[in-house]
Amino acid sequence: MRAKSIELLNKAISEELVAVHQYMYFHFHCDDQGYDLLSILFKRTAIEEMLHIEKLADRILYLKGEILMEAADKVKPITDVKEMLDFAAKSEDEAVVMYNNFAIECGNNADSVTKTLFESLVIDEERHFGQFDDEMENLKKFGDRYLVLQSMERSKKSSAMGMPVGE
Repeated sequence: MRAKSIELLNKAISEELVAVHQYMYFHFHCDDQGYDLLSILFKRTAIEEMLHIEKLADRILYLKGEILMEAADKVKPITDVKEMLDFAAKSEDEAVVMYNNFAIECGNNADSVTKTLFESLVIDEERHFGQFDDEMENLKKFGDRYLVLQSMERSKKSSAMGMPVGE
């Protein structure tokens, strides 16, 4: 039981590390392009994914396993906002399926605590999917005007505060 749970927990960590790195990359590029709302969304999601890693690692340690901090993949150099949102939504949807399968496997191996952990992650990943999907809908509905409004809002804020754009 423990060996399989530890294996699944480490697989989850490796996938979460990819998400953290990818979402921070998206955060940096959205921030650079002046898209504050999307930048904050990607940063906040990356932080939530880091918290997932912490929960997963805590469980591995409880099971007396070794935490493997190896990202499953490299960051994809995506700088187009639509492609970012497509990638993020697809990634979150895949995470939902993965964590559901991991929960089933842990349940079959009589590890209800790890099963419950994976089920709680499904809830978070579904919420992340919904947020990215909502942003995609906004982009489809309003087109580039949606991004222009975000950029203009940043300019208005920085002008009002007397600070250079980007600070």
